[in-house]
Formats: sequence, structure tokens, C-alpha cells
Amino acid sequence: MLTSTDTLGRKTNYRWVICAMLFFATTVNYLDRQVLSLTWPNFIGPEFGWTNDNYGSITAWFSILYAVCMLFAGRFVDWVDTKKGFLWAIGVWSVGACLHALCGIATSGIAAGEWLVGFEGAREAIAKVDSAGLVVSVSVTLFIFARFVLALGEAGNFPAAIKATAEYFPKKDRAFSTSIFNSGATIGAMVAPACILYIAEALGWESAFVIIGALGFIWMGFWVFIYKKPEVHRRVSKAELAYIQQDRLGENVAEKKAQEKKLSFLKCFQFKQTWAFAFGKFMTDGVWWFYLFWMPKYLQSVFHIEGTAQVLPLTVLYTIVMVSIFGGWLPSYFVDKKKMTPYDGRMRAMLIFAFFPLLALFAQPLGDYSYWLPVIIIGIAGAAHQAWSANIFSTIGDMFPKTAIATITGIGGMAGGVGSFIIQKGAGKLFDYAGQTRMTFLNFEGESAGYFIVFIVCAVAYLIGWTVMKALVPRYRPI
Repeated sequence: MLTSTDTLGRKTNYRWVICAMLFFATTVNYLDRQVLSLTWPNFIGPEFGWTNDNYGSITAWFSILYAVCMLFAGRFVDWVDTKKGFLWAIGVWSVGACLHALCGIATSGIAAGEWLVGFEGAREAIAKVDSAGLVVSVSVTLFIFARFVLALGEAGNFPAAIKATAEYFPKKDRAFSTSIFNSGATIGAMVAPACILYIAEALGWESAFVIIGALGFIWMGFWVFIYKKPEVHRRVSKAELAYIQQDRLGENVAEKKAQEKKLSFLKCFQFKQTWAFAFGKFMTDGVWWFYLFWMPKYLQSVFHIEGTAQVLPLTVLYTIVMVSIFGGWLPSYFVDKKKMTPYDGRMRAMLIFAFFPLLALFAQPLGDYSYWLPVIIIGIAGAAHQAWSANIFSTIGDMFPKTAIATITGIGGMAGGVGSFIIQKGAGKLFDYAGQTRMTFLNFEGESAGYFIVFIVCAVAYLIGWTVMKALVPRYRPI
């Protein structure tokens, strides 16, 4: 039983300051990730002559590189610990974001032999190159390299954030706190169109990468002074520390020693809990990334909405996704009111959330009436994903000791990246093929048919993921 706050003094709420920092880091993370998807249809693609397949290759390679980096990022964060791990992560990805701006100049140098040019000079030099294939090949390769640096850093965000959450919140509050910081992904995606498209039109697409990329360096300045372990932080009172560490009070000495002992990297793969988490991420991460990376092109290709005209529908879409912040509350209700274990409460909530993405089955058919209907439907499906994501991340803290949380998060992130690679590369090839051959599917033709097929895959992914997770770990079994 917890000691009362009267005995320990007034209970502070510094843990929510940490949650706010995680929220802002995730917001910056998704702003950096969105710059390419928003600028390629109208700015970058026409300049370099990219096709859907070219863009699909870039996003697919980002996904697989992110996946590989996630595998080691989690272990890296566990090794250097939360504070340093986050600083390294956001520093690297901010450099990677800014590197994108130099891809045009580098393409000009390699393809046209003109290096000492500015952004506008690079565009003029590229336009004079006789070989369009050379420009495409060089520019795609350079953007893949920039995405690699971005992926290397961004891979550390969620392992570090989940580890920080486990350090600052008791188990019963982790899904809710995770849903709050994870909503930064939605805020980043929601704010991105209004910021990035106007910057690109006014100052050029290169400036969008530089300005948005610089935000990460500002965040680092705050993190250095704000973050310390709760047990040594002067802003955390004894009462708040007791609240944070309430799960430890029931542990015996043997259990505490078991938590202190680090699991080896290979040992983590011996547990069904690891595979359950990894499969859930494999099935669903690619769905969110597809919506994130392809919705601007979807609006352009299917509904002919381009440039800043996309700001309103994309803002509405991600505003709807914000409903996901309540996704972390539902398992708390099951735990507090229904007396379930945290894991069982999360799995019950995830099953409920897995049904909402089925609405994506109707996105393309209802688009014949108004483009607002698929925008709203994808918004609801995205909200369900973010609610699902907050809870699947929290299952790690339910079942694994703190010393392994970032490592398991990284393993799951790798699986999610592999799933995203498949859907990104497949989508790019499918859309080009459907457009060139005027392929038909259930009365839809061309790229519209291609999007309908991918929406079907996205709709059923969550129920498949939940079913396999439940089969692997049918009941609460901590390591």
C-alpha cells in the first residue's frame, strides 16, 4: 500500500513535463518525416522527373533502413541510457533532415558538373541535363542517403520515449501517457501541410527541409536541462516518486534482482512476448506510414487537389486522428473498473480499435460522392491506429523489465519497418502499373483501382495482427 502524500509531502507532477518533452520530440520527428511526402508531388518530383515507383523506392528504403536502425537503436538507448540516447537520436535525425536540402545541389554537381550553385542555380542546371534517366538515378540515390541519416536518428525516438515513460509512470498510466506523447505524431502530421507547403511555395522546397530540421536542435537545448532520472531529480517530490514506483512495492528481492539483470539481445528472441509485439508492429506500422506518405499524392492523383489546396483536407484528416489521445484511457478503465491486468485491459482495448480501420474498405467507393468522405474515413482509421499504437507500445512495459524495454521496442520497430517497406514499395509499383495499363478493380480504373487495393489491405491488417498476438500470448505472462 502506498504511503500517503501527507507523510511524504506534496505530490508533484513533474512526470507530465517529461511527457510534454516526449510529445514535442515526436511532433518534430513527424514534421521532419512529412516534408518529403508533401513536397514531392508538386516540387521535387517534377524537378527530377520522379515516378510513383521512384518515390515508392525512397520511402521503402527509408522504411527498411529505419527498421534495421530500430533493431540497434533500442539496444543503444539501453546502453547509453535515456538522456544521452535521446540527444544522439534527435541530433542525428535533424542533420539528416537538413541534408535533404542539399540533394538538388549534389545532383547538379554529379549530373551537370555544376557544384558552386545555389538552390535556384541547381534547378536551372538540372533542367539542362540531356539524360533524364541520369537525373532520376542520381537524385533518388541522394535522397535515399539523406533518408538513411534521417532513419538512423529517428529510429531512436520511440525506444527512448518508451523507456522514459517506463521510468516516469506506473504501469496503469503508461498507455495514457504514451497516447499523449504519441499524439505528437498526429500533431506533426496535422501542422505539416500548413507549414511545409507554404514554406515550399514561398522559399523553395529546400528551405522547408532546413527550417523544419532546425527545430530538433532547439529541442535538444531544453532536454539537456530538463531530464534526469526521477529518483535523483530535485523537481520530483518523494510523494511523486512513490507514485511513480508503486509497481515496485509488491516485488520481492528475487524479482528486483531479476529486473536488474539485463537480457541479452539474442535472449529477447526466445520469448513469445517478443514475437507477439513484433508481429503486431509488422502488420500495422506500414498502414500508418502509407497514410502518412501517400495521402498528398492520393489527393492529387485521384481528386486533382494540388499544392496548398491540400492544406484543409489534410488538416481535417489529422485533426480527426487526434481523437486517438483517448485511446490510452480505455485500458485504464478496464484495469480500474473491470479489475483486469494491464496487459488484458490493453488487449481488450486493442481489439476494439482493430475494428475501426475496416471503414477503409469504403474510402474509395464513397470518394465518388465527395473527396471529404475518404478524408474523414482515413482520419478515423488513422485515429484507430494511433490508439492501437499507444497500447501495443505499453504492452512491453507490462511484460519486460525496464532494462530490456528499449531493446524490445527496437525489435518491434524493425518488424514494423519491414512491413512498411513491403507496402511502400508495393504501392509505388502498383500505382504506376495501374496508371499505365488502366487496370480495373471492382469498377475502379487506373490509380484509383490501385489505391482501392491498398486500402483493403490496410483495413484488415489490425484484426490479423491482434489475432496472432493473442494466440502467442493468450494471457498476462511477464518475463
